[in-house]
Amino acid sequence: MQKKSEQRLVVVSNRLSVSLEKAKGELKYKASVGGLATGMSSICGQRESLWVGWPGLAAEELEDSRWREVHSRLRERYDAEPVPLSRQDLDEFYYGFCNNTIWPLFHYFPTYANYDPVLWEAYRRINRRYFEKIEEVGEDGDVFWIHDYHLMLLPRLVKERFPDSRVGVFLHLPFPSFELFRLLPWRRHILQGLLGADLIGFHTADYARHFLTSVERLLETKIDGEWVRCNGHQSRATDFPMGIDYEKYTGAVDTAETRKALNRYRSRLEGLKVILSVDRLDYSKGIIERLKAYDLFLSRHVEYKGQVALLAIVAPSRTGVPQYKQLRRQINELVSTINGRHGRVGWTPIHYFYRSFSFHRLTAAYALADVLLVTALRDGMNLIAKEYVAAKRDRRGVLILSETAGTADELDEALIVNSNDIEQVAATLARALQMTLEEQESRNEGMHQKLANNDVRHWGEQFLESLMSESLTAESPPKSG
Repeated sequence: MQKKSEQRLVVVSNRLSVSLEKAKGELKYKASVGGLATGMSSICGQRESLWVGWPGLAAEELEDSRWREVHSRLRERYDAEPVPLSRQDLDEFYYGFCNNTIWPLFHYFPTYANYDPVLWEAYRRINRRYFEKIEEVGEDGDVFWIHDYHLMLLPRLVKERFPDSRVGVFLHLPFPSFELFRLLPWRRHILQGLLGADLIGFHTADYARHFLTSVERLLETKIDGEWVRCNGHQSRATDFPMGIDYEKYTGAVDTAETRKALNRYRSRLEGLKVILSVDRLDYSKGIIERLKAYDLFLSRHVEYKGQVALLAIVAPSRTGVPQYKQLRRQINELVSTINGRHGRVGWTPIHYFYRSFSFHRLTAAYALADVLLVTALRDGMNLIAKEYVAAKRDRRGVLILSETAGTADELDEALIVNSNDIEQVAATLARALQMTLEEQESRNEGMHQKLANNDVRHWGEQFLESLMSESLTAESPPKSG
């Protein structure tokens, strides 16, 4: 039952929690997938709320009359307010500045970053468009929660327009070290935009520290612990590690769809130890390094030939971006080389899938796998690692986790590796496959407790409680000790 006394929550993100799809002239409304949509949907369902974002279709794809129909349906049935974006907007803002400038720089690939002023102007323009939509539908006293790197200029605009509202922002990607962040020509604008928020959230304490260092060095602003006072406004920057829908993943194996997929996997991979990797196609995920480590593992441990298989799932992403096209070619070539070098009649070392998997097929793969291998070169969190552990209800299985994934700060019971150290990863694979069931259960039990205690709903509630805390309105930050 919704509490009338509560302030309305306005969630703002690049995409809505529901996406439009157009097929043969017909429109379909589909719930967006991912941890953010899952977690926020639960939180929004408990209070009066509105979600502002792009609905998933370029503005040119529908006539004005259809857009009016879409707008009405989104507002009435989904508590959603669409922000229209044209194909040019998407090219320059989303594919351009967001994913060809911010994404590579923040993931420590500075040579991939494009510092084109045209893309920056598109970023400013679209942040302003989101603000105009918020100005249209928002009210003083609303609680605004802005998400991710697409909208880093927005918090300041919203706070200036609605000074009596609480404004929070959460960045779901890493925040880079000062030495990298300073490469961005518009660095001060980004910092000042974020500092419009009352609360700035990150996945890890390291990311928050990098942000605060950049503020101190670039804006010449004094930092007091987690607190910043800039342009007469006080902000707090701290970490809130994002969780998953723990119960959903622990219960997945009970569903008929998951059991059916699991039986299919078992029939195809019978008698083999299964190593699983799951990624979106991205150079930050360390897919090439992982394949090279597996190649070395098979060369060093010939006793595992015919006894093990790598189930490699790569979901298509940003297929029009040159670096992603090149990465896909490299993966295809390396998979072919490894299968040709080590394979034999009746045994294929790598089962490679370049496509997205449904929830049930994915959770079946989690349940089957003896090892999950995560070798991200840089990752804001990596929820795949958490999903795998949660899905292993019997506490069996081994998680190998990159030290540069945000998840490693929490799940220190995993086998932690340096993804660039191919020899270490190969040796850790052998260790994982030889680990006793007793050790597996002991390590997984500790991780299960953490995931159950800090699920995605707890993450959201914790952020909102901190955002609404009285300390955020104090004239000076609270003293420690």
